[in-house]
Amino acid sequence: MPTLSPPPLRVAVIGAGVMGRQHVGTMKQLPELDLVAIVDPFSSTLADEEKVPAFKDTETMLAAERPDAVVIANPNDLHVATTLRCIEAGIAVLLEKPVATSLDEARQLIDALRANPVPVLVGHHRRHNPVIARAKQIIDSGALGRPCLATVLWQTRKPDAYYDIAWRREAGAGIILINLVHETDLLRHLYGEVVEVQAFTSNAQRGFAVEDTATVSFRFESGALASIVASDAVAAPWGWEKNLNEVAKFAKEYDQPCMMLSGTEGALSVPQLKLWRYGERADWEAPLHQQQIGFQADDPQVLQLRHFERVVRGEVAPLVSVEDAARSIAVLDAIHQAAREGRSVRPVRV
Repeated sequence: MPTLSPPPLRVAVIGAGVMGRQHVGTMKQLPELDLVAIVDPFSSTLADEEKVPAFKDTETMLAAERPDAVVIANPNDLHVATTLRCIEAGIAVLLEKPVATSLDEARQLIDALRANPVPVLVGHHRRHNPVIARAKQIIDSGALGRPCLATVLWQTRKPDAYYDIAWRREAGAGIILINLVHETDLLRHLYGEVVEVQAFTSNAQRGFAVEDTATVSFRFESGALASIVASDAVAAPWGWEKNLNEVAKFAKEYDQPCMMLSGTEGALSVPQLKLWRYGERADWEAPLHQQQIGFQADDPQVLQLRHFERVVRGEVAPLVSVEDAARSIAVLDAIHQAAREGRSVRPVRV
């Protein structure tokens, strides 16, 4: 007898902005997921386009539709409150990054899940990218020797219209929480836990309440060091969106790296996955030999939603749990504190 496939999961999307639209578009590629509702207090446009019910608030949607799962993609400062309501209702959640705007908020989710275990996957979609999976394999194989350094670049110019949305100019936003949460999460994923940070931030270019430029230094438990140099107000070719074909709308600079990972035996550029190692002699006068590492490209948003479906059905644990994501928030909190106080800060242990 053939095995019958389970019925599609009934999924609602909360937040019809950029990420909400992206999730809806991705779901169209996955027959195992069925979009049943969209929640947005300001617009029903996306719901009208998709011919599904529109709701202005989560509470009303949960009562009317009772979905199997929700994707939460509303503004950062609403993430925790919305997720808490879904946990209370026993609804599985894919929560867009950042998991919270502070560690104290993230702890509310951790406590709620201990009291009422519900499947929750945090949407650090880059961990699902085959480029990162391959980079992790290379590091774990010992090809770099002992990891020592990482240099991460995220530099671009966001259009002024991006900031017409008020929450992007206010506390809870800024490039650290909106953008560098990705880079920080990847550094933790690749190099281990962070034990100390130093940082400078500036809002001099845009003049908003949140930073537009930042430099951050990290020290890891292993003794490795890393830096992120970032701005959303500069003309530059370095950054994940520019250097990797993950979101088509961004102009590409495929020959430029956004992460450079160095160890005692070799170095790796990301996303190019070019591995550099010495030959018979390992010293600065000897030539380095380059090897192109192959990988099977795939859409990380598709991979993430497929993984989420399995998480909801109880087949696998979430690749990025709330506690895991909270550790990145602890590092971001330490970065903000280090920048405010002009000193090194040790992230709170989660």
